[in-house]
Amino acid sequence: MTPITQLSPSLSVGGDVRPDDVAELAAAGFAALINNRPDNESPGQAASADIEAAARAHGLAYRHIPVVPGRPDPAAVDAFAAAMAELHGPVLAFCRSGARSAGLASQAGLSV
Repeated sequence: MTPITQLSPSLSVGGDVRPDDVAELAAAGFAALINNRPDNESPGQAASADIEAAARAHGLAYRHIPVVPGRPDPAAVDAFAAAMAELHGPVLAFCRSGARSAGLASQAGLSV
């Protein structure tokens, strides 16, 4: 698993998450995951449905808000803001490197 950067008490960002990482994330105190990677973005990437199943199995909420690198659209920014308003507890938003997720948070006007 890649390093995680805490942006605020309620939001951290990080790189790619695989289903096998979810137990560790739950143990670390995360209550929800936001996946900002489109499925099939890169070879070997875990499918969103598989990560969601692992998240639910460990009691974590899950949202999939796919964003193509360098092209966040207003709907994705709005969906990210809505997800952060709905989700309770520490959230980990992730993409390939964490940069896209941090950018979405910033564009959504979240304190980072």
